[in-house]
Amino acid sequence: MGFSVRWFGVSVIAAACLLAAATGSAAAPSSAGATAAGQTFVYDSYTQVMINWDPATAYDQEQVALENMYETLTSFNTKTQTIEPLLATSWKKSQGGKLWTFTLRRGVRFHTGRPFNAQAAKAAILRMKKLNQAAAYAWAAVKSITTPTPYTLALHLAYPQPMDLISSAQYSAYMYDVKASGTEDLAKWFGAGHDAGTGPYEVKTAAPGQEVELTLKQFPGYWGGWHGKHYTNIVYRIVRQDSTAVQLVRSGQVSFVQQMSPQLWATVKGSPGLRTPTSSSFENLLLYLNTASGPLQSKAVRQAISDAIDYNGIVTALKGAAIRQPGIIPTGLFGHSPTVPLHSYDVARATQLLASAGFGPGKNKITLSMTYTQGDSNEQLISTLIKSNLAPLNIDLNVQALTTSTKYAKARSTNPADRQDMTFIYWYPDYPDPATWFISLLHTQSPPSFNFAYYSNTTLDKQIDSIERITASNPAQAKTIYRQMEMTVFNDVPIISLYTVEKQRIVLDSVQGYQDNPAYVDVVFVYKIHPKA
Repeated sequence: MGFSVRWFGVSVIAAACLLAAATGSAAAPSSAGATAAGQTFVYDSYTQVMINWDPATAYDQEQVALENMYETLTSFNTKTQTIEPLLATSWKKSQGGKLWTFTLRRGVRFHTGRPFNAQAAKAAILRMKKLNQAAAYAWAAVKSITTPTPYTLALHLAYPQPMDLISSAQYSAYMYDVKASGTEDLAKWFGAGHDAGTGPYEVKTAAPGQEVELTLKQFPGYWGGWHGKHYTNIVYRIVRQDSTAVQLVRSGQVSFVQQMSPQLWATVKGSPGLRTPTSSSFENLLLYLNTASGPLQSKAVRQAISDAIDYNGIVTALKGAAIRQPGIIPTGLFGHSPTVPLHSYDVARATQLLASAGFGPGKNKITLSMTYTQGDSNEQLISTLIKSNLAPLNIDLNVQALTTSTKYAKARSTNPADRQDMTFIYWYPDYPDPATWFISLLHTQSPPSFNFAYYSNTTLDKQIDSIERITASNPAQAKTIYRQMEMTVFNDVPIISLYTVEKQRIVLDSVQGYQDNPAYVDVVFVYKIHPKA
């Protein structure tokens, strides 16, 4: 497909050799296919997976692998909208929701061999609070933790919070062994490619920057046991070219394709030996506009950009992989407001706004830089469409594909001159709650973490700081405030929600039991699936 930019630096045969080295199978593609369909589950990602190895601070694509190495106290079942036991077997709240008591599972061990108990859980939570990165904000209400018994964990809160839901989060809720590194710095120890979870799989090999980036193997001491059929290994393989991903899944060399261009995905539908499931998500693709420097400091110019984008054209081009929804909070989450206006495609109004700022056709030219994630064919397609939308308005958009880590380094630069004018990010909730869109993306940050619009609004900051408490005590009021926050974002245009993602997967027929859980974006819980006999 012309818009596909998954990079493929080695031939298919060479890739099979890499896979064979990781899994211990023969090098021939047919043998690799047998392995993928048998004991090894191969996850095809279009971009780097392990950007950050520390379970306390990881906050990107890592969850697709971490969820197989680590576990949380609870788990959220999106299908039934219920919270289920995991490392906690039961829990209760008291004192008006300000005391949560979890009874922990016995007989659980970390991959390091040390036991998981209340003291270990307390240490993991306290370290996350101390580091205060990623989704650690979710633990902000916890003022103290006690352990009445070796398997009883009590969270004492400053204000009511749904700790059973928070404990199921896909970031900053993992239980891990804080003593894993001994005398070595724990963050550095994790960064060297180690894990210290309780999950069913543990690290076998780590090769940052390589196509076969990570392999996991069964943890023999897993508390759930290994009875019945299970995959013995997991391979996370980076394939940045869509056409190559199709070749690999057709030949059985990968088990699951995370994402590819909708056009190419459609050609796979109905293929023997393959399934092409789809599912809704809580994930949207956001476009950041740099509010701190360059032409986009002007609100009028940002509003003009929002009017110049043909949103329906983007959705049409993505052929079922995208739907339009009002606001930045996806439908189905608390706080979503269907009365927030949609950004509309209005070239005449865009032209007037630009003219008011001294730009546009026949006036001063605007030159902007845009970055997108290398390997994401959908982002590349959208970049091309937006560049085409802006050109008649005398706006020249310079588009650059960057690896995930390079894109983030550029966006997080402390030198404004090194940053981009526009960039994309997929965003989804840390747990089924809308606060993350505002806390992580729009609250004033210095240096920037994920606020790549460099947006600062003291009124919005105050609303963000209070919204979680208000949600716990007065949900109706919280809904009203969320709509006010959404309207601020709509009017100021620091970010634009281009669409909500509809997931289009490719899965081998030999993979049994796979289901998509929108609360854990792009995660395949490999322990819960199995190869066909």
